[in-house]
Amino acid sequence: MGFRYEIRLSGEGGQGLVLAGKIFAEAAIIYDDKNATQSQSYGPEARGGASRSEVIISDEDIDYPKAVHLDLLLALTDEACKKYSKDLKENAILLIDSKAVTHIPKGNFRVFKVPIFELAREKIGKVIVANIIALGIITELSKVVSINAVEAAILSRVPKGTEKLNLEAFRLGLEVGKESFDQ
Repeated sequence: MGFRYEIRLSGEGGQGLVLAGKIFAEAAIIYDDKNATQSQSYGPEARGGASRSEVIISDEDIDYPKAVHLDLLLALTDEACKKYSKDLKENAILLIDSKAVTHIPKGNFRVFKVPIFELAREKIGKVIVANIIALGIITELSKVVSINAVEAAILSRVPKGTEKLNLEAFRLGLEVGKESFDQ
């Protein structure tokens, strides 16, 4: 059996989770020559309703494009954490925003607590790039897609004129991910 890595990015509409999922999948497919799928779902309200984006990366054909046994879950709200943590595999990664998620479920997975939105506000000056900070952390923790591939996908996907800001956010995420992993 080949390599298969399942990621779910979850939170509320308006947090940029769909864009982050598309960037990560594009990085895997176009720049790292892997197979990947990306899917998304969100509640009836685009902003404020539940939102999730799933990315599956594999070295083989992906015959089932839904994430069911997660290797990594990003949870940006308590609701998302509660709803999706049950899908985590043993020894998987649960990455939470430490200020937004207050109830951490018990399980046989590794929990990384990072104040993602606070970092975006205080270090970058714009909360809107919290998704890209999270992408940097995920890139560092998962090691399934190369840094160069994610940077290239960011440059191809973010709105023109925001490339520098988004790369700064991504690199901050990489740094935080490395610090978190080393602890």
